[in-house]
Amino acid sequence: MAAFGVSISALLAAFVAVSALDVVASTPAAAQAFTYNPRPPKPVRPPAKNDGQMLVQATEVDYDYNNSRISAVGNVQMFYNGTSVEADKVIYDQKTKRLHAEGNIRMTDAEGKITYANILDLSDDYRDGFVDSLRVDTEDQTRMAATRADRSSGNYTVFDNGVYTACAPCKDDPKKPPLWQVKGARIIHNQTEKMLYFENAQLEFFGVPMAYLPYFSTPDPTVKRKSGFLMPGFTSYTAFGYGVEIPYYWAIAPDMDATFSPRITSKQGVLLQTEFRQRFADGAYQIRLYGIDQLDRGKFTGQPGDRDFRWGVDTKGQFALNDKWVWGWDGVVLSDYFFMSDYRLAQYKDPFGSFLSLPTEAISQLYLTGVGNRSFFDARAIYYLSYSGNQNQVPVVAPVIDYNNVINNNILGGEFSYKMNFVNLTRETAVFDPITTTANTNSLCTTASADPMARLPSQCLLRGMPGTYTRLTAEAQWRKSYTDPLGQIWTPFASVRADAINADISNQPGVSNFLPVGDTQTVRFMPTVGLEYRYPFINVQPWGTTTVEPIAQVIIRPNEPNAGKLPNEDAQSLVFDTSNLFAVDKFSGYDRVEGGSRANVGVQATTQFDRGGSIKGMFGQSYQMFGMNSFAVADVTNTGIDSGLQNPRSDYVASLAYSPNRTYTFSVRSRMDEATWNINRFEATASANFDRWSIAVTYGDYAAQPELGYLTRREGILTSGSVKVASNWVVQGAARWDLEANKINQYAVGAGYVDDCFVLAANYITSYTYQAGSQPPVLSHAFMFQIGLRTIAQTSTTSSSAGMQ
Repeated sequence: MAAFGVSISALLAAFVAVSALDVVASTPAAAQAFTYNPRPPKPVRPPAKNDGQMLVQATEVDYDYNNSRISAVGNVQMFYNGTSVEADKVIYDQKTKRLHAEGNIRMTDAEGKITYANILDLSDDYRDGFVDSLRVDTEDQTRMAATRADRSSGNYTVFDNGVYTACAPCKDDPKKPPLWQVKGARIIHNQTEKMLYFENAQLEFFGVPMAYLPYFSTPDPTVKRKSGFLMPGFTSYTAFGYGVEIPYYWAIAPDMDATFSPRITSKQGVLLQTEFRQRFADGAYQIRLYGIDQLDRGKFTGQPGDRDFRWGVDTKGQFALNDKWVWGWDGVVLSDYFFMSDYRLAQYKDPFGSFLSLPTEAISQLYLTGVGNRSFFDARAIYYLSYSGNQNQVPVVAPVIDYNNVINNNILGGEFSYKMNFVNLTRETAVFDPITTTANTNSLCTTASADPMARLPSQCLLRGMPGTYTRLTAEAQWRKSYTDPLGQIWTPFASVRADAINADISNQPGVSNFLPVGDTQTVRFMPTVGLEYRYPFINVQPWGTTTVEPIAQVIIRPNEPNAGKLPNEDAQSLVFDTSNLFAVDKFSGYDRVEGGSRANVGVQATTQFDRGGSIKGMFGQSYQMFGMNSFAVADVTNTGIDSGLQNPRSDYVASLAYSPNRTYTFSVRSRMDEATWNINRFEATASANFDRWSIAVTYGDYAAQPELGYLTRREGILTSGSVKVASNWVVQGAARWDLEANKINQYAVGAGYVDDCFVLAANYITSYTYQAGSQPPVLSHAFMFQIGLRTIAQTSTTSSSAGMQ
């Protein structure tokens, strides 16, 4: 073994830094249905020794003192600061300060890049030199090759007949061309500009030329972000015709950048889009601006878009005050509520996201959130921008505050917690929903009629009150569990809740049929005491362990004050099932509070199999013991009516979940009529996930709930799945089948080729799009085409229609 001089050490380090070139290209972020197959995680490399020493090992090392030349011959291995070089022969001329390596050259740097060559000849300072038969493999599995690489002026490296790809070589035949590669007659690397320039390049698939590029450029691998044009995108929609977006990315500074994406449309002119982003040490924010001077506003005659200039602003940001507190905002302002829909912006760019539910509003909010060890605080002001144009029916919430805390120390031997909620909201116009065929057919519940008797509780629900509503709620809770010698678990609990409510309700037509109009103040007080009992029985067998646990719960409290006589804004949803069978208050929000004494009983059984898998079931019922049943008292939204809790003896609820292994999962939830055992609500979900295919099926069957506006039984099936028909081919789809109407009313179908370096996919999606005013959403159709070359380009094309003129 022998040690070369420090000059060779510096030369090798410089060569590794520049020779291991990788081509990168930034692409705009977009929601895509198919993504590249994941690559194996990179192993954590130990830090390289940076001691400046070089170790040389060879069969023979010769020192020619007369010519000042050092030669290493035969299985030469050189190690320096985590970099290794292997070759058949290495010669260093101290007079000319050149390093010459020959035969089976392999250079590996500390980051895992591997460079192969037949001949390497470089000057000591790496200003000049050449490499013959160069091939580079990077750690992120990109590859580059060239017949020759020449280095000059300490800045320019020219690769002759260069080839670049991000695809792995064929395992069976490594000499076979990869799926795709870019060939260039010359590839020039400008180290000062940190750019790669391709001349006379062509894109090949399986070795067959598919596209010719006389010239293009891309940043070198040391650049994480650089100004330049991104891949264009294509879209079409009835409102604006065909459109092409040409994004330009501007790296303003290390902490800020911007993207300009003008969309040139065939019918409406140029839609300007700009996104600005800035990051700080404690957070980040972004702003998106849109604007278009429409060429043909007549395309939107009778629509909100019938105007010359249309625009929008969308912004969000979040900043940390410290390790426990953050504040931030979301904001959307539009010239008209149909702007996003007409030009397929925001969530409309991803039809998959609206397959099941389309957002009804855009949220603008300012918030402050804090999280402690056992506490939580959240305060925010919210403005909802209606996508259907009914802006005066949407509330402005300013503010809503939540705080809860669990005391770390035991109080009276148990756990003590408290929580608080404050809300203040305003709404201009009342929101009514029809619950009968007559009301729906004759539009009795619309605000167009001035007849107050057209909107009665027998015909309508008051979904939103007009005016200002303010409520402050505070609640303290205590509970303690202990186990007696027989293994029985006893949990006494107590709570006290107080609500201060002020409602200033506008006297609009029909509102007085539901609520007292004018200014009303009231205080609501609800103390509660109760006891929960559990007695688990455990049976251990060679095949598994089974636990059967009877549960009983008794709750004592007074009647609900002012039941049904106050606004209900946040407690309109109530689904009675096993998940809330033992909830002390089964209402979903604060505007209703459950009153009257109640007993909840049930049994829970769980089996855990020794070979994996489990099954869990629950069955139970709730009883109104004495006092008023809150769920039998109709409020402005009839919450609780037809819920299964409105009778002294509730419906039976049951659930069963079975997971034999990681492949299959099954679950069933049901609510049965207490008297007839007829099924009032039934849901079943099954899923399977194999190596080559996966499927999920959900079946729902819901009895009519005329008091809530559901006049007929609802029954349907929702399915989704994907099949890997070949090693890299995937077919996926989803559909919703309305069994009552016996038709499939929504579906999505997609197919694509996916591997670690290439994506080619096509998708057809049906989703709902809102119309102007109070008209129901209409079914729209979208076709999405996606192509991606890893590290080079990724783009998509979307074509959609929704019955526009």
